[in-house]
Amino acid sequence: MAFNVTQLEGNEIVDDYIKTPVQGGRWGDTWGVFKANLGKLVLINIFVLITFVPGIVALFYRGYYIAQLGLTYPFNPSVIYPLYPDVRGLTERMYLSTDIVFYALLIASGLVASLGLSGAAYSIRKLVSTHGDFTFKTFFHGIKVGYLKTLIAVTCVAITLYGTLLCYDWMNLVLAEGGNAAGAITAFVFAVIAATFICIYCGWLFAVGNAYRIKITQIFKYAFLFMVKTPLQTVIMSAFTLVPIWIFMIGGFMQFVAYVLFILLGFSFMLISWTTFAQWVFDLYIEPSAKPVEKERPQKSEKELAIDKEEAEKRRVRELLAAGRSELIARPIKPIDAKCTISVLGETFNRADLSILSDGKSKLAADVLAYEDAHKGEASYTEYNRLFADREKALPSSNGKKGGKKKVSSDNLLR
Repeated sequence: MAFNVTQLEGNEIVDDYIKTPVQGGRWGDTWGVFKANLGKLVLINIFVLITFVPGIVALFYRGYYIAQLGLTYPFNPSVIYPLYPDVRGLTERMYLSTDIVFYALLIASGLVASLGLSGAAYSIRKLVSTHGDFTFKTFFHGIKVGYLKTLIAVTCVAITLYGTLLCYDWMNLVLAEGGNAAGAITAFVFAVIAATFICIYCGWLFAVGNAYRIKITQIFKYAFLFMVKTPLQTVIMSAFTLVPIWIFMIGGFMQFVAYVLFILLGFSFMLISWTTFAQWVFDLYIEPSAKPVEKERPQKSEKELAIDKEEAEKRRVRELLAAGRSELIARPIKPIDAKCTISVLGETFNRADLSILSDGKSKLAADVLAYEDAHKGEASYTEYNRLFADREKALPSSNGKKGGKKKVSSDNLLR
């Protein structure tokens, strides 16, 4: 069943590149780009990792804070001897109170993380579409066109995970205190199901928002439609995209492997996997915007550039010639400068003032003639006069003979 995607057609965000046709299938083409551009993907991954530093610091300090509480709370035998108070639920309550604060900081850190994700998403889409084109300017342009939409998706995910983790802490607290945990367990199960659905939906929000220039309300609509239209493919690709996280959750030595992977290629792997899948879905339902592929102009040699410059100069002279001969172009005229000033007579003057004025005019006339003599041999004047003279000789005279006395105007020059 088809659905209306006319608002997406022609609105794809491809501001500084032209998409090239896919050779050999979308996934094979992406795998080729991935192998050939590992260095660029590592660089993009580092940019994203930098923007995740505030969130990483919040998680690290959370662990440090809990460790410090473990030293002060009555868990140590040296602290509680000879009394052994009832500490049931104390650990779980400590985790709950700590997570309320530090996981809230993760939501705030999404403001910075969205910078890296939006820039990387646009950079990777361009990298795949152009088979290797990436610059620093591309990354920052991606932030410009996709930051707000990325922030919406990241914030929704962060708030959802925040509520799910607090629900998990609450369930553990109820179980530790020996209360009726049926309600807490049910709430946690529903929270996990809702978080899974919302996070997948936010993945489509991220994909649509960074691929198309449409209103925010329309992004929510199309993200839901694409998710519903490809439910099985979306679930499978979501699991495949999160491979670095699955490796981390194994623990042990694999956790160390996951750390290395995240430093080098973790974020880039997840982004290239999800954006490629999303583009594959877009291509199924959306007509790609047709943009003419401009061929690169061959660079000319210095000799060819000199010839072009000479032809342009001749063309300019011929255009001026066609409009009629001008004394302003046919001979050099001294430009006006500070030395060309002549003394002005006041309301009252005498013979000495008249003599000064006359000398100034004579000096100015001599300067004009000297400037004309010094520059009359320049190519711009000689070429103009030569072309005009040749055209003038070729014009018929008033008595029908060439070379006779005639009137030169734009009318007869253009014949």
